[in-house]
Amino acid sequence: MNRYANVLILTACFLLSHSSLLFATQFFERNGLVIDGYDPVAYFTEMKPVKGSSEFRTDYQGATFQFSSAAHRDAFVADPSKYLPQYGGYCAYGMARGYKAKIDPAAFTVVGDKLYLNYSETVRSQWLTDIPGYIRKADANWPDVKTVAKVHE
Repeated sequence: MNRYANVLILTACFLLSHSSLLFATQFFERNGLVIDGYDPVAYFTEMKPVKGSSEFRTDYQGATFQFSSAAHRDAFVADPSKYLPQYGGYCAYGMARGYKAKIDPAAFTVVGDKLYLNYSETVRSQWLTDIPGYIRKADANWPDVKTVAKVHE
């Protein structure tokens, strides 16, 4: 019985100490930053990618986001779901095709108050040919694909 309790305690400690890893896989990160350190709020307020600063950063569900200003950071903290990139910041077109792919922060589209990122400007051009159709497919794929570890380069 004592051995069982020890195993249970060790397992619980391990899971708690690594709980951020459970959330971190939800977001595409490069160099430890979501959207390569670009400010997610700026896509909505300035309609362009703006590099964030390590001075203005916050962690959300185990992932690190950077912002270009304290005001943007505070807006995100107040309502993260308003500014989070769709599909964890993975390529929206790739998600529509059923896989995770990295992104280029400059290849973006804001549709219906949601941020969609793409692998490249070329892929974004394809995405633009049927945004509603690709969103439907990506929305359907995301629940199954978000737990897959492999990310297409």
